[in-house]
Amino acid sequence: MTSGLDLDGRVAIVTGAGRGLGRAHALALADAGARVVVNNRSPEAAGAVAAEIRAAGGSSLAHSGDVADWSVAEALVAQAIAEFGDLHILVNNAGITRDRMSFNMTEDEWDDVVRVNLKGHFAPSRFAGTYWREQGTAPGRRIVNTVSEGGLFPARGHANYSAAKAGILGITLELASELAKYGATVNAIAMRARTRMTEAMGFDAPESGLDRYDPAHTSKAVTWLCSDDAADVTGQVLLVVGSRVSVIGPLAVSNRVELSDEWTAADLGAAKSTLFPSGGANVIPSPPG
Repeated sequence: MTSGLDLDGRVAIVTGAGRGLGRAHALALADAGARVVVNNRSPEAAGAVAAEIRAAGGSSLAHSGDVADWSVAEALVAQAIAEFGDLHILVNNAGITRDRMSFNMTEDEWDDVVRVNLKGHFAPSRFAGTYWREQGTAPGRRIVNTVSEGGLFPARGHANYSAAKAGILGITLELASELAKYGATVNAIAMRARTRMTEAMGFDAPESGLDRYDPAHTSKAVTWLCSDDAADVTGQVLLVVGSRVSVIGPLAVSNRVELSDEWTAADLGAAKSTLFPSGGANVIPSPPG
């Protein structure tokens, strides 16, 4: 066990775990002692990761299917419970990209990305939460969602992905509130990591020194969020870039004016410098840090 955290006896589901980030999460949770259900749309990819966990002495089984499908998500949760006797951890990682500038994006490209990313997070969470509600309050229940920098900071060319990931942030905050009474925490992670989805971004491994884009960095944060040490952390977003971990704060009121009861639209013009002391544009050229 290299994580320094003990998840022995916990049952975990990781969606989209056939490669990349999901594979790294599944391996890390198994290394910490969790029994892991590896989900992927490809049965071969899911089976390979489950076999890798078992070869290392862990306990794992494969599940293939599209978790954005309501019945598949329900069956995934049911399989984990039937095979391992319980469910403690759900890591929602499944996602796709169909990058295109908004004026060139097709309806299918919009629908596919929103469906797989957003619905693919909600559907497994829905059935995990239903099971926990039926079982009554108990400790150790965790949901970790994947928002990515694309849902936090603007980047040209993926309005569909940004919208889906921002929606996942909303789901995270909502479920953190709804499921707290059942002993569950719900958090999210964002990251810069080397995967098939980021091949064009220049996240190559260095010849020596820290590999800041190794997916394993993000998996360390996932493992910690699933541990007892993070039992009091919920509704939070961690951004992991190599050895740097940041907490992304919630939306907050930055400036305010009090107008008269009979205020007009023109009064906002008079208050513009108070509302926007640094100017009215809110366009971030690139993610910070």
